[in-house]
Amino acid sequence: MPRLSEVIAELDALWPPERAEGWDAVGTVCGDPGAEIDRVLFAVDPVQQIADEARTLGARLIVTHHPLYLRGTTTVAATTFKGRVVHGLIKHDIALHVAHTNADTADPGVSDALAGALDLRVTGPLVPDPTDASGRRGLGRICELDHPETLRDFAARAAARLPATAQGIRLAGDPDALVRRVAVSGGSGDSLFDAVRASGVDAFLTADLRHHPASEAVQHSPLGLVDAAHWATEWPWCEQAAAQLDALSDRHGWDLRVHVSKQVTDPWTTHHSSGAPN
Repeated sequence: MPRLSEVIAELDALWPPERAEGWDAVGTVCGDPGAEIDRVLFAVDPVQQIADEARTLGARLIVTHHPLYLRGTTTVAATTFKGRVVHGLIKHDIALHVAHTNADTADPGVSDALAGALDLRVTGPLVPDPTDASGRRGLGRICELDHPETLRDFAARAAARLPATAQGIRLAGDPDALVRRVAVSGGSGDSLFDAVRASGVDAFLTADLRHHPASEAVQHSPLGLVDAAHWATEWPWCEQAAAQLDALSDRHGWDLRVHVSKQVTDPWTTHHSSGAPN
């Protein structure tokens, strides 16, 4: 049975913490390096229901994509919701490790998992990592479809293959326009419009598209926009990451039991369609 420090060393090799953005907060949040690890749970968000799930499973390590503390704090008091998570994890000997922007740009990374969920063929990163001589790492991915389809059908593909959320899938652009090449980026992607336009793709699938950047994007060019829930675009990474750890466990003879949480931790719970615009 491996120690936490051994498992973390392998996770850091997959997603080196030095490749995270300067503003990010990645790495181990809590956990005894000498503790033995036999069961691991992957999830997007380090929220209370995930901590409770880990306790029920008997997991000794949670790996999440989103940080628990993204900004500095002066307290982990149990009177705060984040503090309660920390107290519960420590009380039940559960470690927490975060791989965020270092997993976004990895090879394979978050956007590779998103492309795989949609059966898209990745041709390269949308924003290449200049330190990667192979040209495979970077933010987002440029992809090709096996056969052209309408933007409407591509959005329906996303709706069918990504985890269900209250938001569902929003579409901007001509629904009947043909889509051959697309850019995808897990998580919030409207800061990438310049790179998306420069790539010459027909559509961009991401999350958290705001009104003004989206409005300007569709006025600027015939680019189709497909906006999914943030959580839904990043959840496929959990399955990809779990498979990577499974392979490492087999290689080392660790016999880890690796799980992926199916709980929907997207904060939006209900959607009501408004009346059709006049």
